[in-house]
Amino acid sequence: MDKIFEPDTKLLTNGKAPAETCALSDLPKEGVIGLYFSAHWCPPCRGFTPKLAESYKAIRAAGKSFQIVFLSSDKDDSAFLEYFAEQPWLALPFAERDLKAKLS
Repeated sequence: MDKIFEPDTKLLTNGKAPAETCALSDLPKEGVIGLYFSAHWCPPCRGFTPKLAESYKAIRAAGKSFQIVFLSSDKDDSAFLEYFAEQPWLALPFAERDLKAKLS
């Protein structure tokens, strides 16, 4: 992940105000980290996200080192926050548009 993100990159840990963050360097060095590109306005994404969340919770409950980072393709911060509030994983802040575009 250090090749994709800077180690001090801040990730959101929840979609509620005030937003809580963690540094990328706080994540375990072992295990799997998935990048989830999705958007509030995308019907297939809206259908898939709950299924992914179920799997995410089951994998984490089984003690596996697994994390997902949501990279939003939403049109604005409010849509991003509304959608992220439904998700149990981390997210790249919406304001990091340049980094998100680079990763796309």
